[in-house]
Amino acid sequence: MNSHRKKVLLLALGLDILLGDPPNYFHPVAWMGKLIAVGKESLFLKRFRPKDHAFAELAFGAGIALGGSALVAGIASLPGKILTKPGCTRYEKQLYGLVEAVLLKSTISLRGLNNAAKEVQESLENDDLPAARHSLSWHLVSRGTSTLDERQISAAAIESVAENASDGILAPMFFYLLGGLPLALVYRFINTADSMLGYHTPDLEWLGKAAACLDDLLNFLPARLTGISILLSAPFVGGDASHVWSVMWRDARKTQSPNAGYPMSAMAGALNVELEKVGHYCLGIGGRKPGSADIQHSRCAMFLSILIASIGFIIFPFWTYIHDPHLRSIHQGAKK
Repeated sequence: MNSHRKKVLLLALGLDILLGDPPNYFHPVAWMGKLIAVGKESLFLKRFRPKDHAFAELAFGAGIALGGSALVAGIASLPGKILTKPGCTRYEKQLYGLVEAVLLKSTISLRGLNNAAKEVQESLENDDLPAARHSLSWHLVSRGTSTLDERQISAAAIESVAENASDGILAPMFFYLLGGLPLALVYRFINTADSMLGYHTPDLEWLGKAAACLDDLLNFLPARLTGISILLSAPFVGGDASHVWSVMWRDARKTQSPNAGYPMSAMAGALNVELEKVGHYCLGIGGRKPGSADIQHSRCAMFLSILIASIGFIIFPFWTYIHDPHLRSIHQGAKK
């Protein structure tokens, strides 16, 4: 199974780079969003949703997050149960690998993220600030963009490339290798629920808290691994690894999110730029003011960091240790 997952992971990455995202009506993550929206917006649930009661709203939101996760995990396990039954043929095993790769590909957004950042970059290169603001708000950020200048647009795009390299690429890969397709899709469901419900507004403060906390927990390791991967990619984009480490060590905890600061501050250090969200944080203080060329460099760093992480995931013995009881027994015997 360990070898199988490595092959499926590489195939899923290849499919994403070649094909990109399918239309929403074929996209499992879009279906997840619709499921979460039903829990949030349907008239039936609105009628019975507890209001002005923090604990009840917290429980209701936890039901959406955990119930949806259980449903997604159950559906994700069906291809394996159907196609890998005892006595299945080699053809059925290959078909299962292809189905699994296609479904795993839906959790990864490498090409989509690159194209979204490239669109913002090209608008800035053409001195079209309105188009750059529109592309930024449409594809990458939820903050208001109508008053952002070129430097602020570039910074926001670079931050999104770094953060989504973790949330949208490395984290699904990590959880797939750890627990197969069900865990990868559960991660994507929780991440989607957080992006839809995890806001500090009167209507969502408690309703989205369970999804937000679960998302923070699940992203703890992937965010830090992404930061390290960006650090290792820094020399290939003109950066210095020791500088990246010092910036990440100093600035990673400046963001409200306990995880997003790690890949973002690593990217700031790798490009030697200052990434500021006015009124919230400033990462890489003392660096250059970013421009459109730095968006291109961040895209290169993203591809390199994912390549480095993929190589590490494939050769690192931790995955083999998890999935090979024989190796675990040898290790336990050596400790006695």
